[in-house]
Amino acid sequence: MHHLLLALTTTPSPLPTPGLREGISEDQITPGLWGFIMTAFFVLATTLLIVDMVRRIRRVRYRAQVEEERQAAAEAADIEAADDHDGLGSAGQPAGLEDNGQGRAADQSQPRD
Repeated sequence: MHHLLLALTTTPSPLPTPGLREGISEDQITPGLWGFIMTAFFVLATTLLIVDMVRRIRRVRYRAQVEEERQAAAEAADIEAADDHDGLGSAGQPAGLEDNGQGRAADQSQPRD
């Protein structure tokens, strides 16, 4: 425990003064102008690719949704056509004999005076 207190109370030696080793220039350790230009180019290219990818994914989803709606409408039309072909109207009555709201079929004529 005594050694820990002694280590905490001693002052560390100062760091050496910052500087470069002999024979090394600042251009050799920093990216410089060309490094900045290349980094900016890659960031811009990546951003444009991501925007294009999102746009294409959104377009594919929209086309799939439209195709599903078109298929559902076609299936509904096929079912309705099959019902009409079987002789049943939309209310389960024979085709052409739709209810006129008075409990009678619309085709049935009322006796006229």
